[in-house]
Amino acid sequence: MKDQKIRYGMAFRKWIARGSLAAGFLWAVFFSYYGIRDFIPDVIRIPKGQEETFDFHLPIVGEVESEGLEVFGNQSPAVEEGRVNIDLNDGFSLRSKERGSYSISCKLFGLIQLKDVAVEVVEPKRIAPCGEPVGIYVKTDGVMVIGTGTVNGIDGMNYAPAENLVKSGDYVKTVDGEVVGDKESLMAKVGESGGAPLVLGIMRDGELIYQRIRPVQTSEREYKLGIWVRDDLAGIGTLTFCDEAGNYGALGHPVSDIDTGIKVELEEGTLYEAQVEGITKGERGDPGEISGMIAYQGQYRLGSVEENTNTGIYGKLEKLPEEAAKGGYCPAAMKQEVRTGEAQVISSVSGERKAYSISVTRLDYNSENKGIVFRVTDPELLGLTGGIVQGMSGSPIVQDGKVIGAVTHVFVQDAAKGYGVFIENMLHPNSDS
Repeated sequence: MKDQKIRYGMAFRKWIARGSLAAGFLWAVFFSYYGIRDFIPDVIRIPKGQEETFDFHLPIVGEVESEGLEVFGNQSPAVEEGRVNIDLNDGFSLRSKERGSYSISCKLFGLIQLKDVAVEVVEPKRIAPCGEPVGIYVKTDGVMVIGTGTVNGIDGMNYAPAENLVKSGDYVKTVDGEVVGDKESLMAKVGESGGAPLVLGIMRDGELIYQRIRPVQTSEREYKLGIWVRDDLAGIGTLTFCDEAGNYGALGHPVSDIDTGIKVELEEGTLYEAQVEGITKGERGDPGEISGMIAYQGQYRLGSVEENTNTGIYGKLEKLPEEAAKGGYCPAAMKQEVRTGEAQVISSVSGERKAYSISVTRLDYNSENKGIVFRVTDPELLGLTGGIVQGMSGSPIVQDGKVIGAVTHVFVQDAAKGYGVFIENMLHPNSDS
């Protein structure tokens, strides 16, 4: 009986061991699947007429649309008319003489469907890497709600009339059917209400909804809704690039509300000249910042702010800052041209436009505005700022004579490290990548 129990025990342990190995294998396959899937770009862009080489070193077979798209390298015969197979474990090249959209269907080991990669043929772009500080003023599209709270009524009681009815990030567009374009207009409507309920037209997540709220009388002639609002924002950022037609991109990330962190819905905006007045060095746990002076007078206006996107702000320049285009125009790199290793960030943080050395340490092709991870290696910049500080967002990054991206964020725990957005993403801000 004892021997039988020992045999059963040994068999059970073997079963557990085999089960653990199987489970470990399945987990390895699972993480390999998603790890490889995330490593492959969602979108590949190639300049029209240029041959672009890719080398993923992954056990993947890709089925490529070949009609109108030339494929070079390790392709096998066509699997059907207009499509060929390529091995993503080896290098391959793509080229097209015309703009257009194509796709690569990627399969792990040639068997397991991973994803479809969009291939876009785009016009080659030459831009000037600027690196100049600019003042940014934007007006919100409606009155932005940044929070709600209690108000003390004339009867001495506390009330929260807007609680659970409006929330941070809402935009008040109308009151009783009448458009309110700024917070003064909203306050006037509330003051005129006499305490009668108001119907607020609120834009929330792209949908217009209506909420009925009764203002609270707080004094003999004053009524309040218990909401904190904002209708404009201003700050300093960095001009990333401009092209020969006067189009520009800046910041590399959206203009967001300082209290809520929510991207601002833009009605209109203006770019102004700005000067760096002082620098608070970045330290562990404190990213530091640039303080500056913005000249809001008309003669210092640089241009318009027309778009606020996850990869930066965009618009048209009426004039260039004096130092902005001193480096001339150079090619904008596609993601596949960016490599780890030495690069430069261009900034006027010292009061003079300079190129500072950095090292690109990691690349994430699918990140919207944190695809480039880098470390500042330049002793001068480290001595001046500690690395990356607030206000440097938008500083262009150059590598091998091409603009590859722009600074977007700093590592709060290490000011010498930062994130950057691929310039390809800034040049295609309305795409999904």
